[in-house]
Amino acid sequence: MPITGAGAGDASGDLAPGIWLARYGLDALWRAIATADTLRERADNMRAHEAAGMPPLLHFESEPVADGRDLVPPSNYRLLRVTRCGSDALEKHVRKGATPVIVVDPRAGHGPGIGGFKRDSEVGMALLEGHPVYFVVFDPEPVEGQTMGAVVQTLAAFIDNVAKRHRGKAPIVYGNCQGGWAITLALSHCEHRAALAVLNGSPLSYWAGERGLNPMRLLGGFTGGVWPAHWLSDLGNGRFDGAWLVQNFEALRPEGVFKKYDTLFAQPQAEHDRFLEFERWWNGYYQLAREEMLAIAGDLFVGNRLEDGQIVVDGHCRADLKRIGAPLVIFSSYGDNITPPHQALGWLRAVFATTEDLVAAGLRVVYLLHQQVGHLGIFVSAGVARREHRAILHHAGTIQELAPGLYEMILDDAATGEAAAPAARFEPRRLEGLPFDAHPAGFAQVQALSEAAERAYAQWVSPWVRMAVTPESARLLRELHPMRVSRQIWSDKATPALAWLPWMQQWLEQWGAPDPDRAANPWYRLERVGADACAQAWESWRTSRDRWAEGVFRQLYAG
Repeated sequence: MPITGAGAGDASGDLAPGIWLARYGLDALWRAIATADTLRERADNMRAHEAAGMPPLLHFESEPVADGRDLVPPSNYRLLRVTRCGSDALEKHVRKGATPVIVVDPRAGHGPGIGGFKRDSEVGMALLEGHPVYFVVFDPEPVEGQTMGAVVQTLAAFIDNVAKRHRGKAPIVYGNCQGGWAITLALSHCEHRAALAVLNGSPLSYWAGERGLNPMRLLGGFTGGVWPAHWLSDLGNGRFDGAWLVQNFEALRPEGVFKKYDTLFAQPQAEHDRFLEFERWWNGYYQLAREEMLAIAGDLFVGNRLEDGQIVVDGHCRADLKRIGAPLVIFSSYGDNITPPHQALGWLRAVFATTEDLVAAGLRVVYLLHQQVGHLGIFVSAGVARREHRAILHHAGTIQELAPGLYEMILDDAATGEAAAPAARFEPRRLEGLPFDAHPAGFAQVQALSEAAERAYAQWVSPWVRMAVTPESARLLRELHPMRVSRQIWSDKATPALAWLPWMQQWLEQWGAPDPDRAANPWYRLERVGADACAQAWESWRTSRDRWAEGVFRQLYAG
């Protein structure tokens, strides 16, 4: 017979301690099996997604507009036009003659779709504000020999394409993370223009950051710079596996990984759909071309050449941040340990000596700061979409009319429902008041070391590695990557015994093992206390690791 007990409100202790423990034990067993079965489903979803060619995970229906493979130089990017929002029908809000919006998703290991992952997203808010929306996606495999310049030129061509489709009306271009710095490059060379450029969690000052809080910027100093990326690309037969980037993200905050799985175990029924939806995107690993990856790592993250105007995009047009014709909106968060405000805003003081220089260049820069949302939350959080992103789009016209200068966008309390966007005011600020140093000590030495190590590797090692690598060895290396193995091991194809999980879960449910009132069980509460202690232990270890890394880096390069 199913085991029954006290109701949700019966936490006064009417049940004997043994009954509490028995109920907790059965519930914990069911939760463990339900969690394992969710991980099995994740593995199956991952296999199905890969078998389907890993299409973009957009919540919205769309139609193709342009293909980067048809351009010169070619790239694996494609331009889509959003047509419908399913049963929500947000497309009904689009106004004739409204400024088009282009959303450019990040290409940093994952596939596209995060800017339109759900109804309350950047795409959804743009439709709700009446804009026709275009979405830039990319394929899992790059074009052979694809360069960073080819990607930038493709984005510039897409911007021009959308403008032509709307009678010359320059679009609002939305760039997420890597997509943000890519559109900045596209708009800072030659004559490409946009009505507004929105950079969400996008790094432009790659050495900047707060000591002890932003350790990823130090990575080049511990690996010798760019050459490991070159080596991994060689082992991948000219492809850099995006799974390595995703692994870096997880290592950056291990307590977040623990909390993700612990939350699923604590409430497997409530978390099941949300977990699987996000993991479909998180575990879709895309490839980058060797040439592209070396330019990204060498010219941007290690070399930091964008601020100095040293990047030549297409052989003759040099990217110059002083020549961006579009007003800029820079959205960043102090809770973002991947792209903190230091990296999003530090370049301003490096490029312009004074506020007057910024004004003389005719540049309008508006920054919006969030106090706590993390990097992914900038793009994924429905609350951020309804508040910050809708406000940016709603006040785009006001931003375009601002006089040249620096402004902080401050939002009032958001209105409820879809009737109105949050009110905003734009407070003038001075560059001299920005507390972000774009050139901390030590990173120039890392750049010099990286260039020397890369020259040595390219001349003496890379040719031998390329000779030894085959397409089959590269494919096997990708399949054996820890990020893939740790997911696929939960598939019943890899572990046949896991095929019994759905049956075991159903059998326990028939016997009443799941406890809907588990929150009242003292043993469950004790479990949660222990889980919180584990998360805090991981966080303490990570904090110590990052402080230690900062100290060692300073001793090695800035002492």
